[in-house]
Amino acid sequence: MKIVTILGARPQFIKSSIVSKAIKKFSELEEISIHTGQHFDENMSNIFFEQFQMPKPLYNLNINKNNHGEMTGLMLDEIEKILIKENPQGVLVYGDTNSTLAGSLAAVKLNIPIFHVEAGLRSYNRSMPEEINRILTDHISSLLFCPTENAVKILKKEGIENGVIYSGDVMYDLFINQSSNKSLYNNPFVLATIHRPSNTDNPKVLNEIIEGLEEINSKIKVILPLHPRTKKKIKELDLSTSFTIIPPLGYKEMINYLINAELVITDSGGLQKEAFFSKTKCITVRSETEWVELIDSGANILCESSKKAICDAFNKMTLKKCDFSPKFYGKGKAAIKIVKSISSFFDTTKFQN
Repeated sequence: MKIVTILGARPQFIKSSIVSKAIKKFSELEEISIHTGQHFDENMSNIFFEQFQMPKPLYNLNINKNNHGEMTGLMLDEIEKILIKENPQGVLVYGDTNSTLAGSLAAVKLNIPIFHVEAGLRSYNRSMPEEINRILTDHISSLLFCPTENAVKILKKEGIENGVIYSGDVMYDLFINQSSNKSLYNNPFVLATIHRPSNTDNPKVLNEIIEGLEEINSKIKVILPLHPRTKKKIKELDLSTSFTIIPPLGYKEMINYLINAELVITDSGGLQKEAFFSKTKCITVRSETEWVELIDSGANILCESSKKAICDAFNKMTLKKCDFSPKFYGKGKAAIKIVKSISSFFDTTKFQN
């Protein structure tokens, strides 16, 4: 049975690395991957194929630098052509990017089953493109692999129960299999990542965030791996910074920074979980998050995009003791459960066709 995997963004490369290894253990399954090109920076894509010894995708569409509608449309057109050529029995998608939605729409229009890894997440903020992408993908998928029990409950509320599987989170699988160095850095520091359009595209908002990080940097060193979008905006606005800026990090380097950091300040979705895995407190510079269990546990707090809010959150979390013991994301067996479920899906459906 042939599966086509759609990839396009940093988190998807990472998640795919662990699932692809599991797929290779099933002789009846063949995987072909398509890289949409959504992340085109070397450190945002190719480095992950090298680090995890993943084969390069058979197809690279090189579609990027477009607005959301144009990007999704171009991807949809090109992916559809490949699916017609390859004639797979299933399409595997990850997360909530434009690549995810384009791959899902191309598949459903060709009556190809969709397998969605990281299904059932909701921020309930429909101004975020990611929220629309994940909702639409969930509602047309055949198998929905939920990273948390809360995600299963959300899908049930939306009337989706068939094909829903609590798999656990493949990112936790990967994390527990990584070697890391807790004493890698001698001096305490805060790790920050800022990249969302809501935080970078408004000059006033970005300036407030930079000022907040500057204030914190006067107390403890702040290290910011700079996303290409944020780098471009900082240059356009000619903003001066005194905190430490470094290039985007590969997964293994990021984990080493995370486990050594005193605190994480981010607007990333995945990094909130990775901080929790690393037993590092987190401040999320957003008004909502899809990882609600981290907010409920107190290991993560939401924060407005202002200097005062960021500094207040920093002061609060610095003094707070957090519990990192809950197993929200499974037991590190998500990838094999996902692939077993896909294999069983084919065993069941082949007798129905």
